[in-house]
Amino acid sequence: MYESSDLKKGLKIEIDGDPYVVVQFSFVKPGKGQALYKCRLKNMVTGSQFDRTYRSGEKFNEANLEEHEMEYLYLEGTNYCFMNTSTYTQEFLTEDQVGEAKNLLKENTVCSILFFDGRAIGLSLPNFVDLRIVKSEPWAKGDTAAGSTKPATLETGYVLQVPPFVEEGELIRIDTRTGAYVERVKG
Repeated sequence: MYESSDLKKGLKIEIDGDPYVVVQFSFVKPGKGQALYKCRLKNMVTGSQFDRTYRSGEKFNEANLEEHEMEYLYLEGTNYCFMNTSTYTQEFLTEDQVGEAKNLLKENTVCSILFFDGRAIGLSLPNFVDLRIVKSEPWAKGDTAAGSTKPATLETGYVLQVPPFVEEGELIRIDTRTGAYVERVKG
């Protein structure tokens, strides 16, 4: 059980049977009266956001959340199939639940799947993934302007900017938090 004084950015609470995460938070102490806690809450199932103000002393339930390591298997229509690597049970996430992660998700990637009351509601990719470049313009010798980049299409269809020396067919490492190129991978 949380109290309003426990509220902070990133805290996951349950309101009216749904899990919410605090995305913005501010504390206001007026000259007289109770302290106010202003929050922007995001529904972890639907993604909708709203602002709410709480007074000191209000109580909240902790969201019943669990994370399991699961391996991405395949795409079926608009549903993504994941398998628990220890129990071999399968769960499906919709395209909305997967969100931007679909750009960097390839088969056999092990992810953390977030569950609320036993049902899958979202995922977290590992911090870095290795993907192969399937389309990129060749590098023109002498094209060495500082900070120059070129677009490259990955095996998942995602397009990102890479340094000019990176070529088609190479394996590269991408930071999933920013979606940016990190380095070439030997292999």
